[in-house]
Amino acid sequence: MSIPTLFEICDPRPDVLAGAIAESSFAADLASVIRKTAPPDYLDPVRFFANTHPTQGLQELLTCICQRLQGTNTQIGSIFRLDTNFGGGKTHALIALYHAVRGMAGVNNISEFIDPTLLPTGTVRVAAFDGENADPTNGRFLEEGIYAKTPWGEIAYNLAGRAGYERIKASDEQGIAPGAETIQELFGNEPTLILLDELSIYLRKLDGKLKARDQASNQLTAFLTGLFKAVESSPNAALVFTLAIGKEGKAIDAYADENRMIATKMDEYKSVAARKATVLDPTAEDETVKVLRRRLFGRIDDTQAESVIQAYKQLWEQNRGGISQTSDLDKRLDAFRQGYPLHPELIETLRNKTSTLNNFQRVRGMLRFLARTVAQLWREKPQATHAIHLHHLDPGEENIRREITTKLELKEYLPAIRSDVATVGEEEPALAEELDQAHYRGLHPYATYVARTTLFHSLAFNEQLKGATTDQLRYSILAPGLDLSFIDDAVRRFVQNSAYLDDRPNAPLRFLAEANLTQMIRRREQLIDPGEIRTQLNDQIRQIFSQGNTLEAVCFPAGPYDIDDNENNGKPYLVVIGYEAETIQSYSIQIPELVERIYCNKGNSGDLRINRNNLVFLCADSDKAEEMRQKMSRHLALRELKRPETLSQLAEHQQAKLNELEQKSKTEVTTAIQQAYRYLFYPSRAKLDGAGVDLNYVAIEVQDASDRPGQGQGYVIRKLRETQAKLRLPEDQPDSPTYIRDRTPLRRGQISTATLRQEFYRDPNLPILVGDQVFIKGLVQGIEAGVFVYRSGELIWGPGQPAASIKIDENSYIYTLEFAKENRIWPIQVPEILDITIPSPTPQTTTTSTSGLDISLISDPIPQDTQIFTAEGPLRQALTQVWEQARTAKVSGISQLRILLFNADDAFILLSLIRVVRGVTVKINLDGDYETSAGSALEFKFEGELEDAFRVKDFLQPQIRAAADKNLEATYTVNFNEALDLTHNAPETLAEQLCKQGNGSAHVTAQAEANG
Repeated sequence: MSIPTLFEICDPRPDVLAGAIAESSFAADLASVIRKTAPPDYLDPVRFFANTHPTQGLQELLTCICQRLQGTNTQIGSIFRLDTNFGGGKTHALIALYHAVRGMAGVNNISEFIDPTLLPTGTVRVAAFDGENADPTNGRFLEEGIYAKTPWGEIAYNLAGRAGYERIKASDEQGIAPGAETIQELFGNEPTLILLDELSIYLRKLDGKLKARDQASNQLTAFLTGLFKAVESSPNAALVFTLAIGKEGKAIDAYADENRMIATKMDEYKSVAARKATVLDPTAEDETVKVLRRRLFGRIDDTQAESVIQAYKQLWEQNRGGISQTSDLDKRLDAFRQGYPLHPELIETLRNKTSTLNNFQRVRGMLRFLARTVAQLWREKPQATHAIHLHHLDPGEENIRREITTKLELKEYLPAIRSDVATVGEEEPALAEELDQAHYRGLHPYATYVARTTLFHSLAFNEQLKGATTDQLRYSILAPGLDLSFIDDAVRRFVQNSAYLDDRPNAPLRFLAEANLTQMIRRREQLIDPGEIRTQLNDQIRQIFSQGNTLEAVCFPAGPYDIDDNENNGKPYLVVIGYEAETIQSYSIQIPELVERIYCNKGNSGDLRINRNNLVFLCADSDKAEEMRQKMSRHLALRELKRPETLSQLAEHQQAKLNELEQKSKTEVTTAIQQAYRYLFYPSRAKLDGAGVDLNYVAIEVQDASDRPGQGQGYVIRKLRETQAKLRLPEDQPDSPTYIRDRTPLRRGQISTATLRQEFYRDPNLPILVGDQVFIKGLVQGIEAGVFVYRSGELIWGPGQPAASIKIDENSYIYTLEFAKENRIWPIQVPEILDITIPSPTPQTTTTSTSGLDISLISDPIPQDTQIFTAEGPLRQALTQVWEQARTAKVSGISQLRILLFNADDAFILLSLIRVVRGVTVKINLDGDYETSAGSALEFKFEGELEDAFRVKDFLQPQIRAAADKNLEATYTVNFNEALDLTHNAPETLAEQLCKQGNGSAHVTAQAEANG
């Protein structure tokens, strides 16, 4: 069964609902009622009593006065003193009394307040003195020519008009109290009611006169003595006066001194007031909530309210150990029933804490807060609201905020409100609202509830009353539909971040007027130079990602020229992109332009990067880059505050806290950096959708990134190893020998170990190798598995052979087993012995040998007058290196040139250029595959003449350009009809011809005959 909401159970009074209660409605004014100038809520007896709760004290007052005016035998006295807290309903009671002696015309609920038979039926003379409206210096205007300066002057006029004033005019002008008999003359033997209100304010107005206050108080006491005697001597006269006297007879309101003076003077004159006055409290403390209920609500369904109260009871019992005052459960429930929909803790706080403030009027002040709160609640109707709590008092609402800062004169709390509790105007959101947005979106605004409750617990006169325990906060906020764990979480977050909470050890949750250590830190942050933040943050980023021997960190490159295009001794590059240069948006992952340029190019001239599989890129998350900067700003601020000259000015508990925060901030900066740098781009033919280069990405989870603060390379390495084993450390296993064979140029049968190792630096399809260990392990496994044969000089190592050391250089080769067999490299040929007696060989130079034995012992040796030269890089560079090698070797001509290209565009451009070279025969091999965006695939192999290759090109070129994935290796074998002369510039001319329209990456092999 669902619990009814507050809005189903209660209907506010129309003026409350509309937020239309006039300011004057909060301030009862006896004089304006008597003069018929008061607001309708006070002047009209029907509306007045409809909004008034019949407290026991008010019922007793009306009954006693009306009995006295009728002269009944049941009367208990003639003089009554109303004692209550400031704002406790004294003036309201006098207005009720005025309407009662006038007959309560039109009031339908008279019996709630008094026995209707006790109401006067004839004329009652009523005289009232209201100290708030008195003017002891200039005189209060009564009618033309009459200005009363004293209480007796006004009372005489009210009782008997001009004639009455003339009777005591001299006493009024001289400030001398008239005698008892003179006063009694003014009653005229008719029922008479005299009302004295705010005498203390009257005395305060005399402060400016020399000795005026002491004299006036003496005359006031004399007047009261005479007045009391006159009233007691008249059988149907009654007097009611007010004093703001609290418990134990202590004067406690804003006019405490004056109230105390009046009471003291009366004691001096034989305890006049105590002996002759009956003391009443028109609104006892336990009736305050009933008064508020009556004024605020026109309808409250108590039956439905009981189901809500039972729901709260169940919550309180379930959380007995976590909320305050659990032993008073029965009292709490009874208070809730008496005051529903007002939560008991709301009333307790306003009554026991806020009411201790000098200028807070108890009932009237509560009404001001609650009327505005009710109007706002019914306007907004927040979900799952079943009662009105302290946290519903919203200081973000202008009128409620003014009650605090203006009415209660607590402007010193305005900075705390703005910073921590509620947004004021168009200012930045307060802390509580930021926490709700960040952590409780879609839930109740738990942080706002905590902030508001803490604020109102902070508004008290005495220090020991200010603030609340966590248990009290839970009790105040807890309601059906709210989770206690979220309340605790909000308290924790609010305490950690508040700028104005009392930060002393063991202090209750309360706001201070002055900023706490948190605010000091924030202010210091504002003074930190942005340039210093950038410098320190960049240094920290460098330190985090440079630690370790696995990757070579290059931080904040400006362009391709900052990263060398080399093998770097087997240490891949970790390129950390500056957070101010490029960041990644989590909702739209794209390869940054700077990353693409570095990946594709090298140096300043725009040359193509060859070793593209030897670098990875780390980029910052755009959503976390600012957080990283803020953490560094906070760390620098804390470091500044730790300077001895600043630290010495802080309290001891603040020094300890500052040291703790500064240490913690170091870790927070490191963690923020690692959580920001979470986008890792790595070479892959399975590239990112829409990317123009062979790069893909992986996002590092925030938890993984912050797992080990300071070890930035660690989580990058872990992620690369997890991502399809892209990165291989020396201890890792290699790919299978067949995979290496099929995914590299080794599939053609032979390749030097240096060239094969270079494939791993270049090809995004292959893993990135740290060092050469994994590479060598892969070759060894291939040899032992019968997939590879290794040859270096005279050493040949194949399956079943004893292990040997593998060299990585251009003179050491790996063959596929099939190739090795076809070319009589493996198995090792047993040479045919031609002659047992071997003559001494003629000395000669051998640059290339085809077996591990001396070729002079082989029946059919490979010619030894052939020399091979190789180079790799951009085509022009590779050709130049080959020419230089050949000339250094003293050869005069090149008989064959073989060019291997890996890029389709480069291959097809060279096809057109090589066509016009004269004096050559060209053979072309095209080997590759491609896959369309629809998933269709084609593998192709072409071996043939130049002209036939053009027809194949016409078909392949558009297909490859449109393909989603493609691989192509093009080999041009150029045989010179006459050897290319190296003694002149013919090679340079040829290079110029071949590089006219492109300079793509190429592997060049030249075959030459040695000079004779």
